[in-house]
Amino acid sequence: MMSFSEIETVSKRASKAIGYSWGIAEEIGKSVRILEMFNLPGISTLNQYLKKIKNKHPKKLKNILKINQSDEELCPIYTGVSILDNCNQLEDFNKIKFSNINYPLLIIPFLSRSSEIINKPIQAILDEGKFILNSNKTILTNIEKSNNFKNTKELIIEFGENKNLFTDTEWKELYKLSEDTFVPETDSLKNSAAGAGLTDND
Repeated sequence: MMSFSEIETVSKRASKAIGYSWGIAEEIGKSVRILEMFNLPGISTLNQYLKKIKNKHPKKLKNILKINQSDEELCPIYTGVSILDNCNQLEDFNKIKFSNINYPLLIIPFLSRSSEIINKPIQAILDEGKFILNSNKTILTNIEKSNNFKNTKELIIEFGENKNLFTDTEWKELYKLSEDTFVPETDSLKNSAAGAGLTDND
């Protein structure tokens, strides 16, 4: 079994060899590592995509709008890097739509890392289902892992909000219960607390 370090290094070098800059190639290596760590087919998907673009390198995405339509297939890597670089501004859109993205699985780790930066969950809705990304710690999906992820007609990215799943009443009840563990302050505790007995010579 290959280590995650080997997966990242080989993915980076292969991406550089196919025409990406070293900076983009490093981002690809990190992203494929994330996919494999979450038991998603990162190496397989990257290998297929690099073979596809070997003789025709994809164009970079200049600007990300609220709705992004293109007759040409969009590169998931350039799109992902652009989202990652601008995620703090893009979250103001709340929802972004893309059409015709090639091998969309490759954009998922960039969204996962963006979720960590903005500290909010991100939902990626594809033709077949969706991914839920939470602070680069969890990736949940209802899409079969056997899916070849070659193309999606539409990708919708939704920026979530951090909300408590409990009520104020539930919080107050639990907090009141936790107060039973508080230790009443006594003179002996005051004397043994941190800093007690020190002399200020100033």
